[in-house]
Amino acid sequence: MNRVFFFFIFSVLIFSVRAQESTASKNVSTFILEAPQLKTTKQIWVYLPENYSASDQRYSVIYMHDAQNLFDAKTSYVGEWNVDEKLDSLKAKVIVVGIAHGNEKRIDELTPFKNEKYGGGNADNYLDFIVKTVKPYIDKNYRTKTKAKNTLIMGSSLGGLVSYYAILKHPEVFGKAAVFSPSFWFSKDIYTLTEKTPKIKTKIYFLCGDKEDENMVQDMTKMERLLDTKRCYCLHLTKSKIVKGGQHNEKLWRDSFVGALSWLKY
Repeated sequence: MNRVFFFFIFSVLIFSVRAQESTASKNVSTFILEAPQLKTTKQIWVYLPENYSASDQRYSVIYMHDAQNLFDAKTSYVGEWNVDEKLDSLKAKVIVVGIAHGNEKRIDELTPFKNEKYGGGNADNYLDFIVKTVKPYIDKNYRTKTKAKNTLIMGSSLGGLVSYYAILKHPEVFGKAAVFSPSFWFSKDIYTLTEKTPKIKTKIYFLCGDKEDENMVQDMTKMERLLDTKRCYCLHLTKSKIVKGGQHNEKLWRDSFVGALSWLKY
């Protein structure tokens, strides 16, 4: 699949809503939250672990992008990740917070730097929304473990790019990240920022398929090697997986979700 095609697919202006029943589990709820940093409102999806209401336990939290594709086939564009079903089956002790993408503003929100052809570059405000509005709300209204070591950020494609950017900009907030099929091609400035960032201590799980964009494996490997110059390999803070035959789609990310969480030890 070439870059232009998959970029179009995952940056479509308005994701279609399919005429079918919702597949979201009973442990998923949604609400609308003001997003002053983005001058809009955002739909937030929250997955709570089974028996959440029957205990006083606190939980780690995973923040994820493109919430429409995480839990419900009805709201997804090209298939969901089945995050809720997978966590239900594992009886996982974790909260997942999904932030809905901004439709026609998706590119702006999920990219830290401008691209000459596609524009973008509003990720700072998007991450400020997560850090200063969403996370405080979640920590106030749910029983969370609030430290960085218990706070993960995760996404794919442009969501992978912004997740990686988040750990450079807010290492005090996000202690772990799952970076799937990251769109590092969008701007070379992401490599420059990595070079200039001292002591990157975040635990990172990189993943892509070898049948994505022609430069995906190369770009991801380049970033991993650059990270190795910033910290000792002996710390085992980075894992990289290249899936044979893996394409740039929800199936790759859905199938890789549990493995990433297991390694990150949520």
